[in-house]
Amino acid sequence: MNLTELGWDEHFEKSFAGLGDAQAFPARVASDYGTSYLILTERGDRPAEAARGGSLASGLTRPAVGDWVAARERPNAPTQILALLDRRGAFVRKAPGKATAPQVLAANVDWAFLICGLDGDFSPRRIERYLTLTWESGATPVVVLNKADLCDDAQTRMREAEEVAMGAPVHVISAATGNGLGELQPYLACGKTAVLLGSSGTGKSTLVNALMGRTVQETQAVREDDSRGRHTTTRRELMPLPSRALLIDTPGMRELQLWASEESIEETFDDIRALAVGCRFRDCTHEQEPGCAVRQAIDEGFLSDARFNGYRKLKREAQYLARAQDRSAQLAEKARWRRIAMDVRRIEKGKR
Repeated sequence: MNLTELGWDEHFEKSFAGLGDAQAFPARVASDYGTSYLILTERGDRPAEAARGGSLASGLTRPAVGDWVAARERPNAPTQILALLDRRGAFVRKAPGKATAPQVLAANVDWAFLICGLDGDFSPRRIERYLTLTWESGATPVVVLNKADLCDDAQTRMREAEEVAMGAPVHVISAATGNGLGELQPYLACGKTAVLLGSSGTGKSTLVNALMGRTVQETQAVREDDSRGRHTTTRRELMPLPSRALLIDTPGMRELQLWASEESIEETFDDIRALAVGCRFRDCTHEQEPGCAVRQAIDEGFLSDARFNGYRKLKREAQYLARAQDRSAQLAEKARWRRIAMDVRRIEKGKR
């Protein structure tokens, strides 16, 4: 594959040229194995390792699947990743666990296929959460309702999804039977990158196999009691499609804590944002204030309690995250000054 087929463009060319390293060549991260990577280049794929030290070790600057990097060959050793090229955008969530730290799921994505099963696991609230993640990433969301063959009233589900999608396209498909797959092809043009996001059991692996035209991912049946599945995809991986588009598959996420701004939440809930313009007070919290246009819309049945509660939940998460980030920044700054003070004391002690 040439660089254009891998998603290369003027944005990445400019970032790469700025490095000024004549021995380096561009590559795209296809798989992340924790301590090593698989990268794609014009001359094929190859194993790689990130250069030690610097900014490539952790956090937002650690290479992720979909990233463009500058690399160089080494004799009798894996290819070395020297630098991370400027991203167009990235899917970032709060890393699982108690620590307030970001985790990049995928980078440089054009389309985000938000996969939701039309079986017992269908959830408009989960779609809202994935939409917020997508708006923050800079990619364009596409809601994909899979397993139409298992749903007696797919059109009703489609209308429910359209109500929360706020203009994002919604497609009903069955990856198992192939029904509706043609609707996804316009998004899969040469050099474009799509990522599959969804919880376990939504049929992402079956969809990958259908789009690839061959079996590349194992599939498993979901549990009958709650339509949930086990992780069949164990790591994020970028794969070239027959259409010469790129597809990033991701493991099903049972925990998707936001790493997003309140602005992205407002974009997801554009209907509530529009209603809030009519509130009497500009800082209305939509709780007990008089003249609240949002509460009036709920009372009159134009806005559902479920959607408003979903909005409030995500807003609380974003506000909590902002406070936690401020606290982490304060602790990091205190630790930095503590280290500086200790260094100064050691220097003064050495002069005595």
